[in-house]
Amino acid sequence: MTEPKKPLRSRTMHEGLLRAPTRGFLYALGQDEDDINAPHIGVLHTGGEMAPCNANLRDQAMHAKTGIYAEGGTPHECPITSVADGLSVAHSGMRFSLVSRDLIADGVEATVRAHQWDGVFAVGGCDKNMPGLVMGMVRCNVPSVFLFGGAALPGYHRGNVINIVDTYETVGQVLAGKATEEELHAMTRTCVPTFGTCAGQYTANTMAMVSEVLGLALLGSSMVPAVYSERAPLARRAGRVLMRAVKGDGPLPRDIITREALENACAVVAATGGSTNAPLHIPAIAHEAGIRFDLEDVAKVLARTPLIANLKPGGRYLARDVYHIGGAPVILKALLDGGHLHGHCMTITGRTLAEELQTAAAPDGEVVVSVRDAIAPTGGVAVLKGNLAPNGALVKVAGLKKLQHRGPARIFESEEHCMEAVNKLSYNPGDVLIVRNEGPKGGPGMREMLGITALIYGQGMGEQVALVTDGRFSGATRGLCVGYVSPEAAADGMIGFLRDGDMVAIDARPDALQLHVELSDREIERRRAERAASPPVHRRLGGLLQKYAAVVRSAHEGAITHDGVPREEL
Repeated sequence: MTEPKKPLRSRTMHEGLLRAPTRGFLYALGQDEDDINAPHIGVLHTGGEMAPCNANLRDQAMHAKTGIYAEGGTPHECPITSVADGLSVAHSGMRFSLVSRDLIADGVEATVRAHQWDGVFAVGGCDKNMPGLVMGMVRCNVPSVFLFGGAALPGYHRGNVINIVDTYETVGQVLAGKATEEELHAMTRTCVPTFGTCAGQYTANTMAMVSEVLGLALLGSSMVPAVYSERAPLARRAGRVLMRAVKGDGPLPRDIITREALENACAVVAATGGSTNAPLHIPAIAHEAGIRFDLEDVAKVLARTPLIANLKPGGRYLARDVYHIGGAPVILKALLDGGHLHGHCMTITGRTLAEELQTAAAPDGEVVVSVRDAIAPTGGVAVLKGNLAPNGALVKVAGLKKLQHRGPARIFESEEHCMEAVNKLSYNPGDVLIVRNEGPKGGPGMREMLGITALIYGQGMGEQVALVTDGRFSGATRGLCVGYVSPEAAADGMIGFLRDGDMVAIDARPDALQLHVELSDREIERRRAERAASPPVHRRLGGLLQKYAAVVRSAHEGAITHDGVPREEL
């Protein structure tokens, strides 16, 4: 084995007289002296049988181990906890989804630092896996590679291509008498025919592309479908790349995650009409790198980046289609050629982003277009501000038919409260449905409202009402849905002072970007004083949610949960 250029961290764990018992444990694992003296690599994955998103991750981790071992490393498999959004949506379990992002990051830190591993290989699938694993890798700042597990192939129903989101909206059609339960059942049997994440440019695929453009994943790795045989050699190659970084003094995560790299990440979100969850996760990744990068910084990039990918939910195509035209590098090269990416940013290979993209294919003109032929001049996600969201709120504008709405507020104190009304069709055209007490602290956990929005679309009301919440939206959500309102109700945000009938104005046009309630400053202060005199009583919490609510910060800061890791601890 080639001797690494830097002393191995793992020597602290096993070398010397006092570490003889530790070596005894390593021998018990089947290691010999060469294995013990080699770089020790944590192979982390969120695999399991919670959902198809995670079902194939361990297999890919095992292939990565082969690549690591072939390059002279000693791999250690370590599963990390995960929450499957598809099984936790639209009930109390969704409170643990965003929480799991930080739990995953903490798990990475705990296992890497406890065992003094020399490098990290992480495989993730479902929505919060990617940001959680990347956050942990950046926090630990040892050579690291991320591998996305891949998206599922689409299903088919009556000759039409479908995916899981179609079933959510069909539930609304059943409630509205526009579809039968038999048809819904047939769709549920075919909508996800393989392992892998949801097939559109929802949160998982958005964050997978983000990991590529950040430089922590191999270029071209994210859009390979989960069940394609190409994933096995891809995992082995990624393992070998990691080992070259470990042995050859390769770039560390904090060398790779710079302000310019974070701007690149935001540009990809905008250009693909990606998930509104990404502007929540990117500031959290920045925080782990010691960089202050909040929603204000995200907004600047979103406002200057064109939409060039025609992807669901706002467009027509799926992850598989991106793969077949050349993968994410097609999008990245188009952005680079159009002046919307910083090409000098470093990647885990030791080469710059521009160097890695030299051989990328050109846009096909259908799934992806050039910047010159952009679908829209500004990106698919926008940040709104106003007296209802002084610190910002997010809306996905890709595919929206109308960007303005003014209507009376209809107040709901929780997701369940709103879901009950929507199930009964107990709302009116023109309403602005306000779902509050669902923020990071107030939820706690900042649940997604996919169940509500999909029902509304299925009922044929998606273009006739708007929804505003201090909670989150799924990457699969469509319609005029404004979320991540900051400050949240639990932090004395204006959303907590709204009353039924208050007129709310939403303007998501690029030259406006407003979220406003038509109340005088005097009336707002009067309501604020009333609330201060008689604050709401919050339900008692215990366990993980209690700990999370005590430390989590606002959505516009990325819902982070700690002050940052001092560099002397790295």
